[in-house]
Amino acid sequence: MDCRGAFFLCLCFMTSQSETMDTSQEPLRCMKKLETISKGRRLASLPDNIRELENSLLNASFRGNNLTLQTRSIQSLIFKLGCGFAGLSLNSTTMEQYSQAGVSHAMHFPAELTKDTCRARPRELRLICIYFSTAYFFQNANSLVLNNCVLGAQLGQGHVSNLNEPISISFQHNQSLEGYKVTCVFWKEGASKRYWGVWSPEGCRTEQLSPSRVLCRCNHLSYFAVLMQLSQAPVPRELLVPLIYISLVGCSISIVSSILTVLLHFQARKQGDSMTRIHMNLHASVLLLNVAFLLSPLPATPPVPGSACTAVAAILHFALLSCLTWTAIEGFNLYLLLGRVYNIYIRRYLLKLCAVGWGVPALLVLLLVVESSAYGPCTIPVSGSQENGTGFQNMSMCWVQNRWVHSILVMGYGGLTSLFNLVVLVWALRVLQRLRAQDRALNLRACRDSVTVLGLTVLLGTTWALAFFSFDVFLLPQLFLFTTFNSLYGFFLFLWFCSQRRHSEAEMETEMEGFSSSQTML
Repeated sequence: MDCRGAFFLCLCFMTSQSETMDTSQEPLRCMKKLETISKGRRLASLPDNIRELENSLLNASFRGNNLTLQTRSIQSLIFKLGCGFAGLSLNSTTMEQYSQAGVSHAMHFPAELTKDTCRARPRELRLICIYFSTAYFFQNANSLVLNNCVLGAQLGQGHVSNLNEPISISFQHNQSLEGYKVTCVFWKEGASKRYWGVWSPEGCRTEQLSPSRVLCRCNHLSYFAVLMQLSQAPVPRELLVPLIYISLVGCSISIVSSILTVLLHFQARKQGDSMTRIHMNLHASVLLLNVAFLLSPLPATPPVPGSACTAVAAILHFALLSCLTWTAIEGFNLYLLLGRVYNIYIRRYLLKLCAVGWGVPALLVLLLVVESSAYGPCTIPVSGSQENGTGFQNMSMCWVQNRWVHSILVMGYGGLTSLFNLVVLVWALRVLQRLRAQDRALNLRACRDSVTVLGLTVLLGTTWALAFFSFDVFLLPQLFLFTTFNSLYGFFLFLWFCSQRRHSEAEMETEMEGFSSSQTML
């Protein structure tokens, strides 16, 4: 062979090497592109870019039987399989870049995986596996994903389903699952109008082998994850529409009622005593609560920056704590009213109450915002039926994410205020009953005030206590009662305000008539 022939062969070899490197680098370019998209939060292009990554992996050229590519948050593996495939097991503990203390995953593919494809057309097959260490690419109302980990697998361009021997996916974790229900799910593309897919448990079985390990057995290939949901029963989808309708209508009526109440109060010539001003502060907190609640689902959608959702969630939590605190202040004021026989004087009384009613909730929320990421999009599990099985179409709103914060500063705080008001209610009933027994004729005002006190205390205290009956047979009645009463909360207070104003005007007219009569007699 002369020099020209040798040079030509060398040139051909170098060209083939360059082409192989280029085709194997194409998936790496797609992976980096996906990471760039996640930083720019361009969710609309996610489906096309993930499909581009899958196609580049299936068409990549490389030496040997497998190829591994990885970036900061994505890892891809390609395997060449034959019709004599005997099964394959993968384990993340061998991957140094992704190994974390107590966190790992594994996948096992049965020999049945290639049988149908080889029976139709024997050829070399490609199995691709993609590991995402972030659930950002599969957002579905910000579902809480165990380990923030998504594993995907695909065999060639075909669709593998209905396997007799399921695929096993193991998730090792170091999180506490107390109070949570874990569910193995797959990404069902095209099943949502808002997102490019939804998580569905169809075809997957969940096994919790130990407190730190969850095993998923699925009869098809797709993208898999483990959803973490609070153990509470999911809301049936058929009840979701009426509950949303009741909430929207009730909160809207309450907002209008609260605005009218505040305007009527300031329109009156006489601004009233400290008790009336306490009522106005309660109306203001209820108004803020209803407005924040109606706005809370809007920033929970992925295109909106996370800081906006955090701000709305913090405002909603502050409004709820303020509302609960002012109900407790109403109970405390009622205790002073009856205990001191209608004679209340405390230096700067209203200023001190405002410091408690607005200051304490503000301090608690500010500490949570500064010290931890307690606020953000929160998933509300909704059960329903889809085309081929039961799935989850989760609702989302900006609310408290941290389970301990929710338990202590939502349920615990609400429970204490409700209990306090109920105790005051029982005590007030006994005091008023004793007053009526002593002198019924001289206590007509006390009788009238008893109706007022009962109405006010029941409206402010007992409706929140319904939150503690969301279990077993009480769940469905509790959902409708709690939604109805508390969404119309501001409207009930408006009715009470109108009733009190009418009584006040009637008393004033009676006094004026008495004064006119006495002047006439003189």
